[in-house]
Amino acid sequence: MSSRLFSSVLDIATPGRFPRTQKWIWRRVYNLLSLFWKDGDWRFMNYGYVGDGAVFPLRPEDEKERAFIGLYQQAVDGLLVEGARVLEVGSGRGGGARYIARYFAPAAVTGLDYSPETVRRARTLNADTPTLTFEQGDAEKMPFADASFDIVVNIESSHCYGDVEAFAREVARVLKPGGWFTFADMRPKSQLSTLDSQLAAPGLECIASSNISANVVAALDSAEARKRERIGRAWFLKQFMAEFSGAKGSMLYKGLKGGSVVYVARRYRKTS
Repeated sequence: MSSRLFSSVLDIATPGRFPRTQKWIWRRVYNLLSLFWKDGDWRFMNYGYVGDGAVFPLRPEDEKERAFIGLYQQAVDGLLVEGARVLEVGSGRGGGARYIARYFAPAAVTGLDYSPETVRRARTLNADTPTLTFEQGDAEKMPFADASFDIVVNIESSHCYGDVEAFAREVARVLKPGGWFTFADMRPKSQLSTLDSQLAAPGLECIASSNISANVVAALDSAEARKRERIGRAWFLKQFMAEFSGAKGSMLYKGLKGGSVVYVARRYRKTS
């Protein structure tokens, strides 16, 4: 029953099919998750990334989140974050923005999310990080002035947007010249060329692109036991939560492992 329900939701929410309905559905899904998933030690909602290179250092209290933090580490690795003004669009429960704020010494990090309940949850979970703030707003019409940020981060969020082209134009608008836009998300393999054109906003030059599906599957595998333990406490719609979280055997897990769904990471530079 829950698998069929998730399949129906996923079909309606496929990027580009029903843009307004898509945004409406995802906003309410994340509102509900924030209302009912109140775990104080669970700041991440992404699928994660396990790399092939050297292990990056983490404080002991952050080790349990290593797989999820990995998506943010690969997103900003090599960028000049120290002293920068950073915006994360689609910041969720705030774990990624908190990691950047605590480990890379930026001047300030702002998290923007469309879900009011998720913003409230993020503020509560991350109140210990003074350089970090969260605002509610639309990725397709951001409440920030032109050239406000040095770096824009967007992790596993764009598939929820009704108009990805509008989002890319907004990224180009709020970035300073020479600034960086670092992006990671999944798409059905058949939609990758569409994603290319959607993100090709004037002023954004694609510098690097990679398929990180195998790294994401490795992260899903590493987090499986902890995820299943938490899902086991959710008496309501356990199977729906398993599908949503990419647990082993779920539609999205099978798609990523089999190649019908591709997880990409990209970096763009603001040229003018």
